[in-house]
Amino acid sequence: MSQVSEQIMQVVFRSPGCLLEEVVLECPGLSWNQVFCELDRMSRNRQIRLALKGPGLYTVTTAQRSAVT
Repeated sequence: MSQVSEQIMQVVFRSPGCLLEEVVLECPGLSWNQVFCELDRMSRNRQIRLALKGPGLYTVTTAQRSAVT
């Protein structure tokens, strides 16, 4: 896991369901674009889940693996 991923995951574990903008604010050493690109990658790899909360507002949570029955 990259340093950027680790920073983001720390924020998401600390504040599950936080807004994408809050993740950016909690990672002051990273640009908005760096955070967004990493969240996009992590979402595609099913490490985190992005959910639309409203126009232009996304919440970030950890992806939970569902059990296959």
